[in-house]
Amino acid sequence: MIEPPPVPDDDRYHSAHVPRPRPGFTRLRWERLREGSAARIRDYTCDCQNPYYELCSAGGQYFIRRTWLRNGTVQVHETARGRVAKAMEVWSKLLSGEAA
Repeated sequence: MIEPPPVPDDDRYHSAHVPRPRPGFTRLRWERLREGSAARIRDYTCDCQNPYYELCSAGGQYFIRRTWLRNGTVQVHETARGRVAKAMEVWSKLLSGEAA
């Protein structure tokens, strides 16, 4: 498993920062946020970056949520929902720059 990027030394309350995508990265398919889709956040990246990401679970399925702030508007998208093992693999790739 690829190690996630380190938490910045300048502020102990920061979460992981997502690096720029590496050459040959996997492009994730993002879908619009499902209406009324409550989820439990399992992990998240630092919201000082735009976009920021959340690893979520709902109804026994896992997925990643991406939140952008564009022109004063919040836009939220999600990956497909599925098994925890697959979601953790995708989350790891996102944190290492192998997916975006």
